[in-house]
Amino acid sequence: MSGYVSAGQLAQAAQKEYDALSAKTAAGTISPKDRMAIPQQDMPVAEPRLRARQMSEVALGYTREQAIVEANRCLQCKNAPCVSGCPVNVPIPQFIAEVAKGEFKKAVDIIKTTNLLPAICGRVCPQEKQCQGQCTVGKTFKNAEKSVSIGRLERFVADFERENGLQSVPEAAPETGKKVAVIGSGPAGLTVAADTRRAGHDVTVFEAFHKAGGVMVYGIPEFRLPKAIVASEVEMLKKMGVKFRENFLVGRTGTLLQLLKEQGFDAAFIGTGAGLPKFMNIEGENLIGVFSANEYLTRANLMKAYDTAHADTPLYEAKNVAVVGGGNVAMDAARMAYRLGAEKVSVVYRRTRAEMPARGEEITHAEEEGVEFRFLENPVRVIGDENGRVRAVSALSYELGEPDASGRRSPVAIPGSEHEIPCDALIVALGNGSNPLMVQTTPGLDADKKGHIVVDETGRTSYPAVWAGGDIVLGAATVILAMGEGRKAAASINEYLKK
Repeated sequence: MSGYVSAGQLAQAAQKEYDALSAKTAAGTISPKDRMAIPQQDMPVAEPRLRARQMSEVALGYTREQAIVEANRCLQCKNAPCVSGCPVNVPIPQFIAEVAKGEFKKAVDIIKTTNLLPAICGRVCPQEKQCQGQCTVGKTFKNAEKSVSIGRLERFVADFERENGLQSVPEAAPETGKKVAVIGSGPAGLTVAADTRRAGHDVTVFEAFHKAGGVMVYGIPEFRLPKAIVASEVEMLKKMGVKFRENFLVGRTGTLLQLLKEQGFDAAFIGTGAGLPKFMNIEGENLIGVFSANEYLTRANLMKAYDTAHADTPLYEAKNVAVVGGGNVAMDAARMAYRLGAEKVSVVYRRTRAEMPARGEEITHAEEEGVEFRFLENPVRVIGDENGRVRAVSALSYELGEPDASGRRSPVAIPGSEHEIPCDALIVALGNGSNPLMVQTTPGLDADKKGHIVVDETGRTSYPAVWAGGDIVLGAATVILAMGEGRKAAASINEYLKK
């Protein structure tokens, strides 16, 4: 495929840069000008046509030489603007300095002072909008994509530690006798579980599904985040003494009040995420073959629908799949459709590529794998056949008008432009709202009109001894933002239980 460079070719190029760098280092110090001249190391990826039909991870990770070369691009700025861009304030220059020296275990230990999930964050965080968005190197090149590749380096050292059996169990303080209930095992919940357990509390995580990991297990596909990595992080928490109760839906299996009043928990954290899918509310949306991205990805990721010989959930076979939306979830759903046997996949988005909220890397990967993008179009009706199955969507064409409140130009429908887009499955990826179950079953727990639980600056809710964080508070956000909220709430819980 044109533009594709194999992992072997990238490794060869990196070896040359590494040798040149070693020679310069031996001769003396490397100037900032020299560092700016080091070429950015591209992430090796699997061959597009092959990987589009495989569940294995697309991004293959840096080699040792690629990591060291990339780390040497860091200018070690005194004011460390990258740290202020990180929701959990990872000491980025310090960990990168260790990578540059080849001290990978030291590097990951530095990251873990504030972030216990580096293998996950290194894969799925939108670094270009966070740490890398503030990087001096990127600002010099006027492009966050040209910044030092902080996320790729974070992933490399985390993988190095795991693959070489160097992981150590974080120490917990002496037992306090206090009990903490964590509701939801996504990134916010796991962060709170780790931080409250480290403080010596007895921590139990309640998870509605049969596997822990939240959105990292049911939402993000295997080809972006291997489930074994999430399982490894959960296992580490178990070794720390955190208990997990799966298949326990708080609000149905038992209420929050029962946990606090009958089961003796002294504090609780709600990290149930935003799992209520949004639909378009158009004619024909109840036809067979219309899915929310949430359901489509959960069936494939958590329930492994593609493994037809062993899966307990059926695979909906479709050859021509349309996906509505422009975010990361839309890219995940579109790419998953090929892996589930589709012959053609189209993403229908009512703005242009420039306005898409998905990460640039995810859009590029989708394009490489053959996903077709239909910009400035939006469905107005789903059309079914005589059996009640999706046959096509009727869509309008759009043009961009004035910017809206978010700064993105608003799409304006072109009169008389209605046309059909043939498809035999339609996946709606327009974001998620908050599940109202916790609020409905907990009198005195306040939420705003969108269903987000209301908290103060420490994550504390209106209900005594209850905190909340992550998507249930923020709306759909990122793994690292949810973790940042979790850290804040955990610090407040630990302070409360001390008193």
